[in-house]
Amino acid sequence: MSLYTKIGDQGSTRFPDGRLGRKSEPVVSALGSLDELNSHIGLCLCEARARGFAEIVDALTPLQGHIITLSATLVQAAGKTAMVKLDDNTIGEMETLIDEITAALGPLRSLIVPGGSELACRLHVARTVCRRAERDLVAVNDHQHLLEPATLPFINRLSDLLFNLARLANHQVGC
Repeated sequence: MSLYTKIGDQGSTRFPDGRLGRKSEPVVSALGSLDELNSHIGLCLCEARARGFAEIVDALTPLQGHIITLSATLVQAAGKTAMVKLDDNTIGEMETLIDEITAALGPLRSLIVPGGSELACRLHVARTVCRRAERDLVAVNDHQHLLEPATLPFINRLSDLLFNLARLANHQVGC
């Protein structure tokens, strides 16, 4: 079986359930943004591991699986098949981590301009891609009502977590 199908040559894509869709569909844009977000988180993980930032590695590692679960949920919803869902505890766990980092670093006293360490910059890029994915998911929900109730809170908390992890990364290198 070949990797290429040539279906995309005409602007179409095939979903796992066999349905043919257009690449301009909101769900395809959302899936692309989630894939890009997951790739950026992978880059952040590589940098965090290289720097020995275990706390950041521990925070980022499960996120890739959650994003894959979210993507699978979205694809399955588009085909109206059985659903895989985000764990209901995931949002609470992210909120706890956000609160712990905030407590360790202290409250924000000014706006943060992305910069500082390379890892912090990568985390800020991941955060902005996460915000785009959030907008894409809202568009999907506005037009097709495919999202599980936990989806938008998850993606919103994820961008907050990435922001706080960027703060932590800079703090750990003295920026």
